[in-house]
Amino acid sequence: MKKFRFPLRPVAVLREHHQARTRDAFAVTIREMNAAEDRLHAKRTERQELEALMHDGRRETFRPAEEISILDAYQRFCAEEKKLEQAVASAHAAMEESRKIYLEAHRAVKVVENLELKARTEHRLEVEREAQLESDELAGLRVGRRLAAATVSTS
Repeated sequence: MKKFRFPLRPVAVLREHHQARTRDAFAVTIREMNAAEDRLHAKRTERQELEALMHDGRRETFRPAEEISILDAYQRFCAEEKKLEQAVASAHAAMEESRKIYLEAHRAVKVVENLELKARTEHRLEVEREAQLESDELAGLRVGRRLAAATVSTS
């Protein structure tokens, strides 16, 4: 029985390494996107607290100087929130691009795996066919010997 040898093994190894690198890059972009979303969530919480402070402060006495500083702070929070929203959007786009690259690498690995599976199946069938031919040949030799022995003993 001859040993199975897959000629595309080096290609499979290279594709598996590429897939591992793209999977790691994808994981990094997911972490970055989650961190950006966390920062945005924290900023929104701070803005809501400031809005509550502004609302509660208006129930009491009106102090124009305080209102101006609070309004200034509120505008800064809103501007920072917009920047964080843009950061989340760009992190999401980067994650989607990284995901697409990873899926392409995964498909490339699957193609080689399927080719190897087909080659192994063909090899197994060929080995089984050769074994069957040997078995048939041995059975034919035995029958031939019996016939030769039977013709010698009858003569």
